[in-house]
Amino acid sequence: MSRSRAKTVRAGLHALGVDRVDFRWPGPHGFAIAIDRLTIARGERLLLLGPSGSGKSTFLNLVCGIAVPRAGVIDVLGKNLAAMGTTDRDRFRAEHYGVIFQMFNLLPYASALDNVVLPLSFAPERRKRVVRKRPVREEAARLLAALGIQGSLAIEGMAARLSVGQQQRVAAARALIGAPELVIADEPTSALDKRTQEGFLDLLFGQIEEAGATLIMVSHDDRLAPRFDRALDLCDIATIQRGAEA
Repeated sequence: MSRSRAKTVRAGLHALGVDRVDFRWPGPHGFAIAIDRLTIARGERLLLLGPSGSGKSTFLNLVCGIAVPRAGVIDVLGKNLAAMGTTDRDRFRAEHYGVIFQMFNLLPYASALDNVVLPLSFAPERRKRVVRKRPVREEAARLLAALGIQGSLAIEGMAARLSVGQQQRVAAARALIGAPELVIADEPTSALDKRTQEGFLDLLFGQIEEAGATLIMVSHDDRLAPRFDRALDLCDIATIQRGAEA
């Protein structure tokens, strides 16, 4: 890690702390995951590796408060998600997380700009962070331009008509608007060739650095590891069980 990166990663402060977490999907083909301990520093860029079906999506569901463990603590920015009710978890996620989904999950008939401002409809505090600097749509346009989407491409037409790479950049801008403290990226480069992948990561890291956010990205591609502060294999930090024994 470079000296400039070391300054961004705030020593002694963690964005995420997982302690003795146990979670199980029920049913005859059940799946269970147990994580003894994991700490991610604020400002850190972490790559979590694992093949398809290894439990990466379940891990992200736990980190985002979508799934709730049977036991243990999931501390995000000093709040234990496992102790919150569903409504409180949803509000907390809307205010403090930016999520880049694997399939992007854009509104297909809305413009790129409208897709980017959408999270602020559910996060009043996050919206306030934007308007303290500039109007909401102006900030959305700034983020899109920084990620290579500008002019008529941003404000006219439908997101469904954009290329895969363009949709990916819109999804990144949507995750970053309002400077969320934690950015979660679920296999965001899996559909891209190496050159496009590298360019996207350059743009994404630049915007995350500017926001001072923590990044947790999951992937099956270990070639990405040198781009991150730290890379972990899920099987090294979690115990997985499948089938009836789970």
